[in-house]
Formats: sequence, structure tokens, C-alpha cells
Amino acid sequence: MKKNLFGMLAVAMLIFTGCGATESKTDSSTSSKDKKSETSTVITTYNYEKKPVEETFEKVPEKVVAVYQSPIEIMLALGLEDKMIAASQLDTDVKPEFKEAFDKIKYYKQAPSKEEVLSLDPDFIFSWYSYFAPETLGDVSFWTDRNTNTYMAQNSGVKTPNTLENEYEDILNIGKIFKVEDKAQKMVDDMKKEIDKSIKFAEGKEKVKAVIFEVNKDGQYRIYGADSIGGDMAQQVGAELVADKNGNITKEELVKLNPDVIFSVYYGESIEEKQALTSITENEALQNMDAVKNNRVYPMVLSNVYSTGIRTLDGIQAISKGLYPDLYK
Repeated sequence: MKKNLFGMLAVAMLIFTGCGATESKTDSSTSSKDKKSETSTVITTYNYEKKPVEETFEKVPEKVVAVYQSPIEIMLALGLEDKMIAASQLDTDVKPEFKEAFDKIKYYKQAPSKEEVLSLDPDFIFSWYSYFAPETLGDVSFWTDRNTNTYMAQNSGVKTPNTLENEYEDILNIGKIFKVEDKAQKMVDDMKKEIDKSIKFAEGKEKVKAVIFEVNKDGQYRIYGADSIGGDMAQQVGAELVADKNGNITKEELVKLNPDVIFSVYYGESIEEKQALTSITENEALQNMDAVKNNRVYPMVLSNVYSTGIRTLDGIQAISKGLYPDLYK
């Protein structure tokens, strides 16, 4: 009986030990899975049909292709230049404080083709909506199927209207992806503080009549209305947009609007800064407008009023300064 009893105890101990080992292994596996889930980041972006797409980042991207002004400068402002393997398509030079870091990055004057980007083997592409057209990179699904995450700047053609909130969200999302949330949040906070400063200054004052446009080759003016990021900035800091619908207007229509302030947009080699100014100030048909008579025509770089990224702060300040010159004295 003693032998049988010892035998039964031994078997019981083996079973108990085996179950414990199995349970421990299961717990370890579950813990590992939870840990992986905790370190990954899920971000909502968009495809070329402008439908929301959730992308999961299991780790911080290490090989980034950034195309167009705002994606490039957001990366630089967040101190992520070491993550960029290629950049392209600037409308104007990067801000002076980023020049040294930017000069170390491979730059393509023309946006790299799908074949060129494939050869770079990126793990993240950050760009504007237009870059994912069928004739360029193709839709985001092509890249996610190859383990390359993507992100489209929302005000680059993805969403209408263009808003400051979209710019804030883009910066915060990139901060999450690269685990630099504090830096991203500070940038957004600084932009909101500038809006609040202008609103406070304008309290109790008559609204300033303003218009934002670019001069077309045919002599018409392409309006940046309330649905544009420039228009949203102007309205948020208290301006009255005398032309608040996107589209073209003629010289005659512009004269009738008689704005107090004009912001004339320039970009790249298409419209130079001087041309953006003189096409208004030296045009005989526009000399009787209040903005021209009072020297309140201001050239405005495109990157300050379209898909602005970190230049959102510059755009807010430039528009506020044009509306309220005394604010910055």
C-alpha cells in the first residue's frame, strides 16, 4: 500500500507540475502579445478615394520618404531628419533653422517615380493626396501590401473644407507615429495661442475686410475662400473675407469688393514674390482700391496658406500682422 501511495503521489505531482508549466507558458505568451499591442500605434489616414483607412505602426518608421513642403518640414521640426531617406517637391526652401539638417537628406527635384520609391524600400511615405494618384505612386493599398505605411496631409486634397483642426491633427498624428507626442503638442499649442492673441486684440474693433488670392496668367484672381486653410486662418483671427467662395474673379469684381487688405499668393517659379506684389500695386485698374492706396497689399507664400503643416504658425502670424499691424509693434 505504501508503494502504491507513493506512486500515486508522484503521478499527481507530475501532473500538477506539467499543468503549472503549461499555464506559465500561456501567461507568458499572452503577456508578450499584450506588450506588442501596447507598443503599436494605430492611425487613421486616407486612400485615394478619400475614404478613411486605419494603419498600424508596429514600430517607429526608420526609412521615410517625405514629399512636398508640409510633410518635409513637419519631419524636420519634430527632429526626425535621421529617419528620412528621401525628400522632394519643395515650394520654397525649408525654414532656415532646418537648413543644416535638411542638407544631409537625399533630395529629388522631381518627385521620385513609383519604381524609384520601390528601390528605396521605405517603411513610411508621408505626402500630399496628389502623390498617390494612379499615374504616380498609386493607391495606399499597393504600399501597405508591401509593409510600407502611408499618411496623407488632410488639407492637401483629402478633406473639404480645409481647416486649422486638420493641420493640428496631422502634426499630432505624426508625433504619435514617431513617439514624439510632447514636441507635436507644443507646436499645436503655440499655434492656438497665436490665434487667441489675435482674437483678443481684435475684440471691440471693426472687422477688417480682406481677400486672399493668386494671380492667374489670364489676369483673373483665384480666390482662397472660407473653405481654404488661408481663409479659415483669416476668419478665425477676426477678418471679414469679402470673397469667401473658392473660384476665379475678374479685376472689375475685385475693385467692387474694395478690400482693406490683400494677400497675394506666390509659389515656386510659377508666381514669384515680387510678381505677386507688383501685379496688384502696379496695375492701373486697381489703383483706387483701399488696399492699394493704403499700401496694404502683402505677398504670401503658398506654404503659409495651403497644407501648411508647421508653417500654420507663420500663416497665422502673417495674416494677423496684415490685418492688425499694431499687434506686432
